[in-house]
Amino acid sequence: MYEAHWGLKEKPFENTPDPRFIYLSHEHLEAATRLTYVIKERKGAALLTGEYGCGKTIMSRLIFEILPQDKYEIALVTNPMLNPLELLREICLQLGIKISKKMPKTKLLKELNQRFYENMNKGRDTVLIIDEAQAIRDLMAFEELRLLLNFQLNNRFLLTLLLIGQPELREKIDELKQLKQRLTLSYHLNPLNKEDTEKYIVHRLGIAGTKEKIFVGRACSTIWEDAGGVPRMINSICDMCLLVGYTKGLKEINADIAKRSAHGLDQ
Repeated sequence: MYEAHWGLKEKPFENTPDPRFIYLSHEHLEAATRLTYVIKERKGAALLTGEYGCGKTIMSRLIFEILPQDKYEIALVTNPMLNPLELLREICLQLGIKISKKMPKTKLLKELNQRFYENMNKGRDTVLIIDEAQAIRDLMAFEELRLLLNFQLNNRFLLTLLLIGQPELREKIDELKQLKQRLTLSYHLNPLNKEDTEKYIVHRLGIAGTKEKIFVGRACSTIWEDAGGVPRMINSICDMCLLVGYTKGLKEINADIAKRSAHGLDQ
C-alpha cells in the first residue's frame, strides 16, 4: 500500500520469519555460530531461549539457509503441543517418513532409527528443531526427545536436537536433569540495544529496496524505547510509522510520528 511512496520494493517490517531480513546483532551472530557448531560437530543437543519476539524463530529459518541441503536433513516442528506419541509422529512426517495413523510407538522409533542410519550412510546428518518448545506440556514428550539422542554410534550422535523457546523452557528443562545433562550448550537472546535497533531498521529498509534515511532525529531511539528493543514490536511500530507517513504525505519519520504510531498500537 505504501511501498511506492517510500521507494520500496516490498514491505520491510513484516513479522514473518524471512531470513533475508535477519539482522545479526552480536547476540544473534553468537547464537547462530553456537548452534551451527553444535550441528556441524555433532554435539547432540542445544538450547536457545529468548523473550517473545526477540528473533528465536528466525534463527531456526537461518539454519536452513546456512546448512547445505545435500549434507543435512532438517525436521522443523513448529507446533509441539502434542503428547509423546503425537510428537514422534510429527517428527516422522517432517522427515518425510510415511507412517499410518495407527502405527505403534515401537514402529515409529524403528522408522526413525532407520532414517538416521540412511542419512549417515548417504553422508548426511539429521537435525531436529523443536520451535516454541515451551509449549510442550507433557514432560514425557521431553523424555521421548532425550531418548532419540540414544540413537548413536560409539563415536558420534546420529541426531542433533535443537530446542528453541521462551524463557520458561529453561525452567521445564531444569526439572529434567537427564535431558539437561545432554545439552552441550544453551544460549539466551536478549532484546536489541539502542544502537542495534537503529542498525536493524536501516538494514531492513535496505533489503526492502531503499538506502534513504527515512527515520530521522530521535525516531529510532523513540521506537527502541517504546518497543523495549524487541524486534517484533520494532517491526509493528515501524510499519505503522510508514503507513502514517504515507497517509500524511511525509518524506521522513521523526520522533513525534514514531511516538504517535507506537501510541496508536497501544490503543
